[in-house]
Amino acid sequence: MLAGSIGLIALPSWAVGWSKKELIVGEVFQSTELELLSSVTDTIIPMGNSIGALSVGVDKFLQKLISDCYTTDIQDNVKLQLLELDKSAQADHGKSFPTLDQKQREDLLLKLSASEDKAQKDFFNLMKSETIRGFNTSREVMVNYLKYKMVPGHYHGCVDVNA
Repeated sequence: MLAGSIGLIALPSWAVGWSKKELIVGEVFQSTELELLSSVTDTIIPMGNSIGALSVGVDKFLQKLISDCYTTDIQDNVKLQLLELDKSAQADHGKSFPTLDQKQREDLLLKLSASEDKAQKDFFNLMKSETIRGFNTSREVMVNYLKYKMVPGHYHGCVDVNA
């Protein structure tokens, strides 16, 4: 208790001068990589009649998940594969990956899924599974489409019982 009290007393003097920018920890992606990551998520779950991966923020979920929860080896592979995907788009279509149409982006991603290269296949599997997980566990999908309730059923206390 004493140590906790001392820590609480010392916190205000230690916390002086914090800025939001300094508190952001684990941001591993550059802006071009973020754009590519958004395009990959949009390709996997595009905007349908109502919602898609980008509209529920799956790209931001993936950014935070990969930055904070995966090892540097996996982070480096994701960054490398995003850049390689863009290079493939430039070579095959003469445009960057985000500017391609849906079919062209799907074809490039499917090439990765069928690749013999373990790094490419791991990248594809990670992006696909985490995009689906991020979409299915988003608040928008859980509440409005899956009708998720925090506590199933209802409690009706203080009701009359006929004995």
